[in-house]
Amino acid sequence: MENRLKEEARKLLKEGKVDYIVGYGKGTVKFRTSPLITNREDDLEGLVINPFIVNNLCRYTTEIKGKLGIVVKGCDSRSLVSLMQDNKVNRDEMVILGIPCEGVVDIKKLEEQIGADIDQVKEIDKEGDNLILQMDGSKKTVPFRDVIFDKCFGCEHPTPLEYDMLLGSEVSPRVQIEKSLKKIKEFEGINAPERWRYWKEQFSKCIRCYACRNVCPACFCERCFVDVNIPQWIATYGSWQDNLVFQLIRTLHVAGRCSDCGECERSCPVGIPLRSLQRKMVEEVKCLFNHETGVDKDASPVFTHYEATDPEEFIK
Repeated sequence: MENRLKEEARKLLKEGKVDYIVGYGKGTVKFRTSPLITNREDDLEGLVINPFIVNNLCRYTTEIKGKLGIVVKGCDSRSLVSLMQDNKVNRDEMVILGIPCEGVVDIKKLEEQIGADIDQVKEIDKEGDNLILQMDGSKKTVPFRDVIFDKCFGCEHPTPLEYDMLLGSEVSPRVQIEKSLKKIKEFEGINAPERWRYWKEQFSKCIRCYACRNVCPACFCERCFVDVNIPQWIATYGSWQDNLVFQLIRTLHVAGRCSDCGECERSCPVGIPLRSLQRKMVEEVKCLFNHETGVDKDASPVFTHYEATDPEEFIK
């Protein structure tokens, strides 16, 4: 699959069908990948496809000018469709290279499984349903699905829904929704005062770096409300109350656009479980409006229209 990606990407650039390729390259840290965005054929040899391609590359589609050849996994393709629905990207201005995805590895889970820091691992190969790890002369086998991100257990579309080229065989969904919603169910099981105390502790850790916002494809406003001075929505200095307000408004703002890619939580440097908020909103939107982000590119964004059958009188 990786070789075919390089070959197709090279062809797209050479034939002038795209101006840039947006894919995954080897990261500077072991077993991590980073976005590789290039218009040079020589750079394409650095493209990779492996179980560590976590980034949602759709974040860059609204920033790069020109025609793009972009690599997407299932959840990423739904983000891309959502951007099309909001008229933020033009489908005719991109060639979508689809990657069937069985899930991506959560390094923290992998470290817990092996009881060692990832730096002690020399090599990792995926063989069938297992990861084979080479470590200081010994070999360890870890079941792949024991170390994938929680979000991957809830994925109903592991094969991208929108693509021009699919670079592998379709993958059937292996949904284990109880695992995907485990943290949310735990929160729902505790009383309101304890839940409030928990989030107060979490948002007291926030350093207001905005990594959660900056990696999110659904956060595409030219000017974020937190950067507005008049009126000032939240104070410029960090407080847990304002950090909470920021996340609550952001959660409402991306409601109906979140594909549960989990990038907000993964990018948080202090480990706030932000996906729990976003995923809960995904569930609410699905329950209230029967809407699933990015599944139907011809559908209108959920909060930009109304249905004549809406039970609320004020909207008719």
